[in-house]
Amino acid sequence: MLLLLLALLGACSNLNCTRLEPLLGGDINLVRLGRVITDQLTEKSFPPLMPRNLEQPILTTTLVNINRLDQTSQFGRTLQSHVSSRFVELGYGVKELQLRKSLLLKEHQGEFMLSRDLSLIAEEHHAQAVVVGTYSVANRILYLSLRLVRPSDRSVLATYDERLCLDENTLQLLGLQYEELEELPAPKRSLLNRLLYW
Repeated sequence: MLLLLLALLGACSNLNCTRLEPLLGGDINLVRLGRVITDQLTEKSFPPLMPRNLEQPILTTTLVNINRLDQTSQFGRTLQSHVSSRFVELGYGVKELQLRKSLLLKEHQGEFMLSRDLSLIAEEHHAQAVVVGTYSVANRILYLSLRLVRPSDRSVLATYDERLCLDENTLQLLGLQYEELEELPAPKRSLLNRLLYW
């Protein structure tokens, strides 16, 4: 019985947006998500990345809303930080690039590509790869897409895509993005969380 309870608790965030959410739903763990993203990007990268090479770091960029490529949110900055941290844990040199006008993207093309300054930025940092990403929101669903790009020729080395059902904490991290959306039902704390954590 204890094992069943532990298994259910471990999978709680997967129950968001289901009929079981009021009973067993849970928070999205952005630290764990950052680890999963980074692990998959490094494992799937072809050609493989070179760890322990501080001369050729991985550049990480702030994730942006695909509908507003010049804006980010606390969610985008937080996830960037967790992805960067995991790369460091795995032995890669990392430099973070914060969203700014010189990194702006080709708007209205439906994909996240760094501007023509990519080659200059990569050359300046001698980067072996750049992590870029977007997210889009529909009601409580967030679609997340990250790419590991070789800056010299813009080849995509690996990708990560995910569909997440947002919890209250993640909704708050995306708060600036919800100003224009029509009524968005706020998620409720699960019964299990209310019983265990008041």
